[in-house]
Amino acid sequence: MGNVTSVSRRTFVGGVATAIGAIGVGSPLELLAQQGTPPARPRDQQAPDDYDILVKIGNNENPYGPSEAVIQAMTKAFKYANRYGYPDGNVVDAIAKHHDVATSQVMIAAGSGEILDVCCTSLLQDGKKIIGCDPSYEILYQQASSLKAGDTIRIPLLPDYRQDIPAMIRATKKNHRQVGFVYLCNPNNPTGRIVTKDEVRQLLDGIPEDVPVLIDEAYHHFVEDSAYETSMKYVKEGRAVIVARTFSKIAGLAGMRLGYAVAPRDQLAVLRPYATGTVNASVRWGAVAALADKANEDKVRRLTIEQRKRVMAELKTLGYETIPSETNFFMVHLKKPVVPIIAEFRKKGLIVGRPFPPLNESLRVSIGTPEEMTRFMVAFKEIMTTRSASSGT
Repeated sequence: MGNVTSVSRRTFVGGVATAIGAIGVGSPLELLAQQGTPPARPRDQQAPDDYDILVKIGNNENPYGPSEAVIQAMTKAFKYANRYGYPDGNVVDAIAKHHDVATSQVMIAAGSGEILDVCCTSLLQDGKKIIGCDPSYEILYQQASSLKAGDTIRIPLLPDYRQDIPAMIRATKKNHRQVGFVYLCNPNNPTGRIVTKDEVRQLLDGIPEDVPVLIDEAYHHFVEDSAYETSMKYVKEGRAVIVARTFSKIAGLAGMRLGYAVAPRDQLAVLRPYATGTVNASVRWGAVAALADKANEDKVRRLTIEQRKRVMAELKTLGYETIPSETNFFMVHLKKPVVPIIAEFRKKGLIVGRPFPPLNESLRVSIGTPEEMTRFMVAFKEIMTTRSASSGT
């Protein structure tokens, strides 16, 4: 049964994409249209097969999906689907052991997105503000806005797209009593750039010690730069640091929704009353298996980094600069507005990133399988060549 699961749709779609690339057809959807299949409908109305045939490199997902060990663990856990109270594989214990912290320092949630929501709800009381960079993970700022919290203080990125740590320190000190927390996405989404370990310490040492710092490490598995390190050690030091992690990326469980926070006990005591606790039985068991499956983690990391380097190098040979990335995505400067180009990719059956103001001429592209990235490069050349010719450049 496990073999059927791994070979079925994922392998079929990859084979279709490879074949299409070899024969030079414009897109998977064009090939299907020639065979009498209607073009794709809007995403919320798509039939499952229409959605599966698209090359999805817009949401920073893991294109390989969960490993066989994880699938088996989740499948076995379905026997608990009808229960409210059930064995959960000791997922909190497994996470705590993985990071060498106490179980009281771990809080699980329905994706790391819920961790961010809980931080907003619990720490932005009485009009408190977030200090963060711009652009960064926009959903956090949207959640703060929906709560009618104080104005978010967004610090523009430096010219090289790094986060401006000295400016964040100054803003925090200036607004000390109005700051609910400082947000650090590391590596940053959408740029892919890291905050170095020295800069993280500079931030923590430079701001008042009672100001919490939420450090979002959703993409840390894909970092190669030795100047980076996880901030878990600051939790062990008792700093007011909340580290958010997710199983959506390296473990391929984005659709199953599991994230967690690691923080000092007293900090989590502030957050816990606002967490929903709605984490399903299956993904709890899957997470335990994912933490133990180091071989799959290493494979996904290796393949992702290989494709990231390959495609960024190919784009450079075409004259398109990319922001140095340490994640499972990158941003390429198109030299023109991205919105029309995003639509052109969609016509060719590829879902790429959305606009990220003020980087309105930079396109965020997630790293897919080798076949998917080849399809991206074929489409990129077609789209950009056509647009350059039509503009006379």
